[in-house]
Amino acid sequence: MGYSIFPAIGVARLGNSEEEFYLAPDKIGGLPFECDEYGNKIGPVKTFKDDAGQVKRQGQLFQIFDEQGDELTINSTNVESLEWTVHLANKKAAWYEFNELQGNLLYEDNSYEVRDTPWRNKKVTGDNRQSLIVDPGPRTLIVDESGSHKRTIAFTEETVPENYPAQFPEKPKTGQTFYGTLVETLGDLVTDDKGRLIVIGAFGHAGGSEELTSYGGADTWHDDISDGPVYCTVKLKDQAEPIILTAWVIVGSPDFAPEIVNISNLSDTMLDVAVRELNLQPELYANGEFQISYQVNYYRDIQPIIERIRGYQWVSNVQSMSAFFSNIFDFKDNSVANKNNRMAYFNYFRQPATPGASPSEQTNQILFSEGNEGSFPTMPLNSGSNSVSNAENNIIDKFLTLSETQYFFLKQWAEGNFAVDDCPNFPGINPKDQAAVGNCVGLPMCPGIEVTWSLQNKAVYEKPYVIKDYKGIKGYDTTGLSPSRDECAAADGCEPGDLTKRMACPWQADFFNCTIQYVNFTDPDVNKLDGTPLPPTYYNYWWPPQSPWDVLSGEVTAEGQAASHLPAGQQMNYARGINSFGQMVEHWSALAFIRNVNSQTTQFPYFVETERNNDLFEFEEVPISTISHNEQDEETTIPVFYIKQDLQKMASTSRGNKLLKALEKRAFKSIPKPDGGMPLPRSGTRQRR
Repeated sequence: MGYSIFPAIGVARLGNSEEEFYLAPDKIGGLPFECDEYGNKIGPVKTFKDDAGQVKRQGQLFQIFDEQGDELTINSTNVESLEWTVHLANKKAAWYEFNELQGNLLYEDNSYEVRDTPWRNKKVTGDNRQSLIVDPGPRTLIVDESGSHKRTIAFTEETVPENYPAQFPEKPKTGQTFYGTLVETLGDLVTDDKGRLIVIGAFGHAGGSEELTSYGGADTWHDDISDGPVYCTVKLKDQAEPIILTAWVIVGSPDFAPEIVNISNLSDTMLDVAVRELNLQPELYANGEFQISYQVNYYRDIQPIIERIRGYQWVSNVQSMSAFFSNIFDFKDNSVANKNNRMAYFNYFRQPATPGASPSEQTNQILFSEGNEGSFPTMPLNSGSNSVSNAENNIIDKFLTLSETQYFFLKQWAEGNFAVDDCPNFPGINPKDQAAVGNCVGLPMCPGIEVTWSLQNKAVYEKPYVIKDYKGIKGYDTTGLSPSRDECAAADGCEPGDLTKRMACPWQADFFNCTIQYVNFTDPDVNKLDGTPLPPTYYNYWWPPQSPWDVLSGEVTAEGQAASHLPAGQQMNYARGINSFGQMVEHWSALAFIRNVNSQTTQFPYFVETERNNDLFEFEEVPISTISHNEQDEETTIPVFYIKQDLQKMASTSRGNKLLKALEKRAFKSIPKPDGGMPLPRSGTRQRR
């Protein structure tokens, strides 16, 4: 009988709570789960932060199922033992600098070498570059019938396996310049009462010796994002040879709006690769083209796109998109009489771009759909994967499109070739696999949030939704990891750290800067002129479900509103009060979680900010006259939020006092502002309204 680990790719997340964690959602757009100290599930999450305002870490539960869907645990009659091994690593500091789509081998003549992309930390050369990797080595927990096994283990220096060439960031010497917090662990492993594995993310630490000047981070910096393989060696009582099963785990940044799903998520990306490159379903895609005879399912393939568009209103302010989820006609009506309505809807969506075509031929350069009544922005109204740099340096990708498979589904729906019966699972894909990655960003990827465009390349997959493992469970015991091997070019599998190494370092810099984008919509070859977006531009968002921008204040008590300085229901900038890269590195955990507080019904959601650390921030209404120097302007004010200089003021409230103690314990080294000020950002704007 065959067995598999689910999910095939799991997602844990960072948090800075020292004791508390929760379990990842088990469906796309679902809430995480409360659990006890060993990961035993209790129920839907009640709070995302602990009493001191620190974000709980997210643990990813891994389970074993047979072909019939029955779970295998240590309590199963035939199980002698389960041996779980996980190898996490962070390769960011040893990889190339991030330059939008440079290095993406889906485009011809676009390798890092051809593009002459520089390495991060290029002053470190030769064999010494391996020292840039954060590589604690593998960790193992063995579960057997005795119950006397160890239940937890950390990815720290104290637990490095014997003879493994582990690498951790070098501790700063006395008097040495260092900012932020040193990375000393990549997280923890825990087994629950049935021997299931939980991989728990690290603590959101990041540090380095240079100032931060770019959304891509800076040399000398490390953070504790990671990824790597998950193995389980299953010993059965009636079988001499053990069974070795493999999965993968990504440790990403927190998901601050877990119930709101990206229009094109990572599951959509993986499904698109599986359909077009891995022969998942020949009746859908064969001989290099989609099959027009294929019938899509409304509830599985179409309704999620519409519902995700609906969700964006709570984390971004895109009024034109509201037309695409309102009840303008019956979306489920597949009759010929309704075809004009469906086609009109479909025609507002951009056709996916063709890699390698010239910018002027790319459909993803188009902003407006011309009609008899004027112009209307085409869909989805997000930035593409490169609206930042110009064509001579990179591949232009101005505006987002659906994945090719999503777009085909929508086209089939428009033509009327769809069913409205009960929603079947997608053939060949387990919903448990879709659920884990479906809560991650799929498109755009510049670089993305959790992972980037390497997940669009078939070279990294063993089969649909399964990462190809380069060396296997015993492969790195003496050698350590490669700092320079490109798994997309090698096409023989991934090492620990390969899925996340292309991301910003530290992640907080990208999270601060890449939120909204001014995108030029007239010149297909140009995004920037003299470092700033070339006018005319259009106001676009990057990935609002993961990095919200426009949100509703949610405090409904007198005490809460006194701390937030806002009435309930006012639309505000999500990251207000955090005004620099350095502040985001230090205080990302102060941000709110966006949740549906009307959770008793799915028909009338109401998403607002919850659990924002208001005690950290000061507020002032600043008269316009302070800028204009015209006293007649003093009656008009703008709201300004900023971090308190005297943090001792927080001790005036019970929660503030706990937050103060947590901040003092962290021993964070503040990041100074660079001499001469910040350069122009590579993303669109500095404005944080």
